[in-house]
Amino acid sequence: MQTRCHLSILVHEQAKKYGDKRALIYREFGSRKWTSVSWKQFSEKVTQVSNALLNLGVKVQENIGVFSQNSVQYIYTDFGAFGIRAVTVPFYATSSEQQIQYMIEDAQIRYLFVGEQEQYDKAFRVFSHCPSLERIIVFDNRVKFAPGDHSAMYYDDFLKLGQGNPRQSEVEKLYAQANEDDLCNILYTSGTTGDSKGVMLSYRQFHAAFKANDEALTITENDRIISFLPITHIFERGWMLLCMTEGAEVVVNTYPKEIQESLREVHPTCMSSVPRFWEKVLVGVKDQIDRANPMRQKLFKSALEIGRKHNIEYLSRGKRPPMWLHMKYKLMDRTLFSIVRHKLGLEHPNIFPTAGAAVSPEVEEFTHSIGIRMIVGYGLTESLATVSCDRTNMPYTIGSVGRIVNGVDVKISEEGEILLKGPTITRGYYKRDALNQQAFTADGYFRTGDSGYIKNGELFLTDRIKDLFKTSNGKYIAPQMIESKLLVDKFVEQIAVIADQRKFVSALIIPDFRLLEEYARKHGISFDTHEDLCNNEQIHKMMFDRIETLQQQLASYEKIKRFTLLPHPFTMESGELTNTLKIRRKVLSKNYADVIDKMYEETEH
Repeated sequence: MQTRCHLSILVHEQAKKYGDKRALIYREFGSRKWTSVSWKQFSEKVTQVSNALLNLGVKVQENIGVFSQNSVQYIYTDFGAFGIRAVTVPFYATSSEQQIQYMIEDAQIRYLFVGEQEQYDKAFRVFSHCPSLERIIVFDNRVKFAPGDHSAMYYDDFLKLGQGNPRQSEVEKLYAQANEDDLCNILYTSGTTGDSKGVMLSYRQFHAAFKANDEALTITENDRIISFLPITHIFERGWMLLCMTEGAEVVVNTYPKEIQESLREVHPTCMSSVPRFWEKVLVGVKDQIDRANPMRQKLFKSALEIGRKHNIEYLSRGKRPPMWLHMKYKLMDRTLFSIVRHKLGLEHPNIFPTAGAAVSPEVEEFTHSIGIRMIVGYGLTESLATVSCDRTNMPYTIGSVGRIVNGVDVKISEEGEILLKGPTITRGYYKRDALNQQAFTADGYFRTGDSGYIKNGELFLTDRIKDLFKTSNGKYIAPQMIESKLLVDKFVEQIAVIADQRKFVSALIIPDFRLLEEYARKHGISFDTHEDLCNNEQIHKMMFDRIETLQQQLASYEKIKRFTLLPHPFTMESGELTNTLKIRRKVLSKNYADVIDKMYEETEH
């Protein structure tokens, strides 16, 4: 049962309720060994952090920065700050020096907590350019400080400032003073366009979101969730805190690239993720099917069809499957599907919230067919994550982003824009008065910038209004929808659709070079470099045929007519991706202007 109280005392209330029950499972930086922390130990550590922060000199509603990947120290720092009414400002662990300098200056941060060597080095390099910054506190004891750096201290030494809880009477007073309108976090959105802006999130928003999501989803104290996305991301932050209100165990996965291994080691029942995770799972399963003998291929395809009929044609629509189908599904579930889930480390799946980008219907159907309940949802940092999601006890439609959660008022403007009002919606952007006036309608609705419609109680997205492309023929193209269809192909690692003010749709594609090399060797195609593979006519023809198959259901004006294979991936370092791995289309258009122009020039001769 959910514990509903102020976030400043949540861990302490859960410690009274659960005591020695396991709360956190984590690995220290650089360690392979999983360690656990009980709710009682969690509470004690958070109390110590609150005391240490007061001894450091942190004031009520002061902004402190956290520049780290997911770690147990990150979580202790967050809750310790909540306890003394401080505001935490999380930075993505992959942020550039320019980005962190901007955020430090904008939020006037005095104390910055950092994770590993990479984050420390960046923080140290900007230190002299940030007048407000006084101290860097480092989570990872292996970090080597720069010569002459007198500003840095290790987290273990910081904790000593709170040893014995010397300021506990003040902490208790601050618990009593904590209120719903205090700022809890400022989350800077990296954005696909323009400067990042700090979204103000209050405790009132968090508490309203916990209640709304508790009413929509089934999570219990028996669940074990793994924290895979960055805690800096509002989706992961809101989800992780929600699970803590339910008393669930939280596994802290520090290194995202190790997620597959971590899943097999800790066997979670729930995980929030972006669609790309499940796209890769589907690609992996399809690859295994392709490599199997004809009899096994036929068996698995038949099993998937049974799973689709049982879980989607019947269960998703709120209908009971006929007994013959139910018996067939149970057999496939015990044999084939359980093997797939076992390989993933998901032997006891509950729910798997998925958001952050368009979910391909093929991916959504696949996960449900093999017995994994993907909960598709929609939200923004400004709405404290969830606006809508599939309900665990109600029918859902493949392609929708679920039903609007209780308390959120959604209105669709005449232009088709989704507008929001309610207790989970931000009061605005930090120190950006002019922008705040533009962000809300005259009657107080927040402008999401997303277009969509409501049908039979479910919300459907059409695309980002700013991302809609208009071809020179006057047709509107939704690039994310087209990209999501192609990302389920095993040879497609990244894709960016091009169409704005052009005669037709084209695309920049980064192939999966491991599979492409394998294909080339199998078909006697000689190559020395990735460039050789990208320029090979036989490979281009193979990719063209696969793309044609995937876009059969698109209108002719939506179909990709030309594409270029690129030898190097889109990266955050080049500015082509945001910290949440969304494409910055303007940057791509600039960086690849010559390549793009060539795709259109060739058609004119």
